[in-house]
Amino acid sequence: MSEPIERHVRLFKNGRNQAIRIPREFELPGDEAIMHKEGNRLIIEPVKKKSLLGLLSTWTPSDEEFPDVDQGLPPLDDVEL
Repeated sequence: MSEPIERHVRLFKNGRNQAIRIPREFELPGDEAIMHKEGNRLIIEPVKKKSLLGLLSTWTPSDEEFPDVDQGLPPLDDVEL
């Protein structure tokens, strides 16, 4: 197992918020993160993006009737282009 990377960083104020610059070696993917506190530790984790299949798998099937979108249209065989 490799040694954990550790780096001394400084905290600063950004307006009314406390901020920290994240060094390149700790850079997170994406543009969102989840932050939570465990005791004295501040944990920052990247947001896991769901794939479309992952999102669809969380939906329950709908019993709703879909409208007949072809209603009132002539059959395809009768259309001349």
